[in-house]
Amino acid sequence: MRQTSQFCSFYLNRLLFGVDLKAVQEVIREFPMTPVPLAPAAVSGLMNLRGQLVTVLDLRARLDLDPGDPEVKPMSVVVHSPDGAISLLVDEIGDVVEVDEGTFERPPDTLQGKVRSMILGVHKLDTRLLHVLDVEKACQVGDSVEIAASPR
Repeated sequence: MRQTSQFCSFYLNRLLFGVDLKAVQEVIREFPMTPVPLAPAAVSGLMNLRGQLVTVLDLRARLDLDPGDPEVKPMSVVVHSPDGAISLLVDEIGDVVEVDEGTFERPPDTLQGKVRSMILGVHKLDTRLLHVLDVEKACQVGDSVEIAASPR
């Protein structure tokens, strides 16, 4: 019997990414967000998720991708991280994708910079690659995030 994995997929800069479905708390289409002064560039703000303060990270900035269209509202994938719930801003939510573990490969050589260091590898799908995001690395922005997210 072959082993499979399930991923919550999403798009950034027309690239298909996925995070382990077990790491996903929820997906949110529209949400109010409060900016955090003096926060790192990747921190877009804080959101109140049913009484829980959640740090919102701009995944485009975190991966050094080009800024998105300011007219398009991003969506949020809320994931579990070692520091609690973190919201990752993405362009568009995809589907839950189930893949065979045999299709997993190392990140392609064409991936450079920060994005390469935060990708565990890729799964070859029928028409594209699913870039598997390392949630723990993607959520590490430094002490400023922890300070911003901590209750006072």
